[in-house]
Amino acid sequence: MVSYDYTGRVVLVTGGSRGIGAGIASAFLGAGAEVVVCARKPPERMPREPEGLLRGGTGPFRQARYLAADVRDPGDVDGLFGEIERVYGRLDLVVNNAGGSPGAPLAGTSPRLHAKIIELNLTAPLLVSQRAYPLLSASAGSIVMIGSVSGDRPSPGTSAYGAAKAGLHHLAGCLAAEWAPAVRVNTVVVGLAETENAAGHYGGSFDQVAATVPAGRMARPQDVAEACLWLGSPGFVTGARVHVHGGGEIPAWRQLS
Repeated sequence: MVSYDYTGRVVLVTGGSRGIGAGIASAFLGAGAEVVVCARKPPERMPREPEGLLRGGTGPFRQARYLAADVRDPGDVDGLFGEIERVYGRLDLVVNNAGGSPGAPLAGTSPRLHAKIIELNLTAPLLVSQRAYPLLSASAGSIVMIGSVSGDRPSPGTSAYGAAKAGLHHLAGCLAAEWAPAVRVNTVVVGLAETENAAGHYGGSFDQVAATVPAGRMARPQDVAEACLWLGSPGFVTGARVHVHGGGEIPAWRQLS
């Protein structure tokens, strides 16, 4: 595993209190960063520095700082960044991870539900990125969007989510061109992922779902985190989409006898 040093850098992970977001937050803590996570409700357990990565090998585990914010709300977003400015005086990286969707077939479901899904997965990252820009441009920082393969291929049952993620991928490319060279913007496109809610989301057992991935397993939070660590470190790459999907998904026709 490549080693990264984020000592002295401040990282914001939206939706960083559980699942993939918590894995990303923990990885940046392990690399020495000051990590802020935001969510609407306090997490039951804060992301902390992973065991075995504690710098120096002594002392207590460092934890992320939690700040309450609904990233769909411009007022909450302003308050979030105001507190980051007050406490740290800088920001080096934003990981726009907050997102998700319940199963929501388009026919017969509430228009407001679909609007909320689009707000969370597309409008919120736009608002956060816009508000982060002055701080990131001052530190030559960057943004990493957490996208999804649902934005690359048909997403039946989650059409609004897939459309929002497709928009997120395009938003990242637009911002990368608009804000270069001051701020880099990239996307991690996540495939089938192994999180606490995976079994209920995909249906079937983990083994059955993993069998549809060429790499033989679903993506784990640490797989996504490693891509974020690379993209967040200083470099030339901007406007890129890094697919963390284990080779994609095996087409159903391959299973036909």
